[in-house]
Amino acid sequence: MMNSFESDIKEAVTVLETGGLILYPTDTIWGIGCDATNEEAVEKVFALKKRAEEKSLIILVAEERDILKYVASPDLRVLDYLKTTIKPTTVIYDNAIGIASNILSREGSVGIRICRDEFCRHLIKRFRKPVVSTSANISGSPSPAIFNDISEEIKKGVDYTVRYRQNDITIAAPSSVVKWNNDGSVTVLRP
Repeated sequence: MMNSFESDIKEAVTVLETGGLILYPTDTIWGIGCDATNEEAVEKVFALKKRAEEKSLIILVAEERDILKYVASPDLRVLDYLKTTIKPTTVIYDNAIGIASNILSREGSVGIRICRDEFCRHLIKRFRKPVVSTSANISGSPSPAIFNDISEEIKKGVDYTVRYRQNDITIAAPSSVVKWNNDGSVTVLRP
């Protein structure tokens, strides 16, 4: 059976593979995405958003096991914690590996969210790499709650805009963000 978003997935993967930017619906709000392993693609995201490069970006992965690919020696208790969360939760991990260095914080940490959204999971699995996800807005402007809130500047600045869910008017909110500490405790950075 063909998904209603199959053609979007094909187009988006082609753009991601060539270092381009996509505008896509995530498990939270609409995001700007690129190949999280491609430094030049990540630079394009910063330029489009007019965002300071010191501000790190988050990445989306499709499976729990992907954490093992992009974090050196992760504390696997974090996976049990994530099973208790209700809303999409981005976790800040220390010791990121295998992703573009300009995504990381100065300390070498990275924000990773395991996506449960069907469209995002298909996209990431087909692409076979993590995808950057940052709100589809110019830095300092409000995050768009629906597709129609996205500025023309952002829409014109990407190489492909996903058609799937453009008409969805369900108000979306950003993910929770937590820092996973070495002792297994959690610091909530954004509820």
